[in-house]
Parts: sequence; structure tokens; C-alpha cells
Amino acid sequence: MIAALDHVQLAAPPGSEERLRAYYAGVLGMTEVAKPPVLAARGGCWFTSGAAQIHIGVEEDFRPARKAHPGLRVRGIRAYAETLESRGATVVWDHDLPGHQRFYSEDPFGNRLEFLEPEGA
Repeated sequence: MIAALDHVQLAAPPGSEERLRAYYAGVLGMTEVAKPPVLAARGGCWFTSGAAQIHIGVEEDFRPARKAHPGLRVRGIRAYAETLESRGATVVWDHDLPGHQRFYSEDPFGNRLEFLEPEGA
């Protein structure tokens, strides 16, 4: 039986760690988590916020995830979207999910991210 989702893995090109930190920590407001040394040697970064964890690994033949994406539940979605835009992120609203407010954004390497909040939350 599955008990919970532990993390979502995305990829980025080699040498991208500083741009990942600038976006995931600086723009999204997540906290970087130290990777175990054996995994840190491979590159990439791990980030957390609340129960959500995103691990970004280095991929030599990198291609962004444009359809597959993590769905990140947020509180105060309108204010959060404004914060992201003020920090230079693109916000694209999508009103097609009944009972939710949601928008999409992309990290600096084109990976798609979904942010959503149930209406009335």
C-alpha cells in the first residue's frame, strides 16, 4: 500500500545548480535540502516546502518536462502568483479544473510546474 508521495524528480542540464537555487529557493521560496554526499557528487539540488519535495537531477541529454509536472498545492494562490511574477516568473492561469484555482509556470530550464488551491480553502 502506498502511504504518501515522498518527492518528485525533475531534471536539468549539467552545471545548472546556481540557476536552480535562484529559482526554487529565490523565486518559489523553497528551502534547499543537503543531498547525501554520494548523491551530491552527481550534481543537482533538492528542495522542500511543507510536505512537498522536489529533487532536480543532472541529465546529460536534458530535455525539459513540458507535459509531465509536479502539482504543488499552495495557500493564498493569488498572492503567491503575484509574488512569483514580481520575481520574474511567468504565471499562466488555467480555469479548466473545477473546484480549483490554478496556474502553471516553468523553471529556468522549461520544466512545467502546476500550482493549485481548492476553491474555498
